[in-house]
Amino acid sequence: MADIENADSPDQLAIEHRVVDGVRVVTVRGEIDQTVQEAFGKALLEDDGGVPPRIVLDLGGVTFMDSSGINVLLSAHRRASAADGWLRLAGARDAVLRVLQLVGVDTVIGCYPTVEQAQRPHA
Repeated sequence: MADIENADSPDQLAIEHRVVDGVRVVTVRGEIDQTVQEAFGKALLEDDGGVPPRIVLDLGGVTFMDSSGINVLLSAHRRASAADGWLRLAGARDAVLRVLQLVGVDTVIGCYPTVEQAQRPHA
């Protein structure tokens, strides 16, 4: 089942949630900055506000991410790890991947080329 939040313009945040083989897959499109920080953070939570133990965040449609997005990622990673789970990032475009690498997020949170690779149990 998918839950979609539509954006009014291509730059605004659009989020789709689905569960595939027990893994919550969150697909994000648009720009991630402080104006959407709260919505982005909530997108990584379950409907009841809890933290799903396994999350793949598909960043393939993200065109921009600032430190607000980085902070949300690190917080979600800590919450998932505390629940004996994980957060994995997939499909980040070069510009977003460069930001993740510059601040060292890729050394803390696994980054994968595709959602399918990120979902693998042995990833």
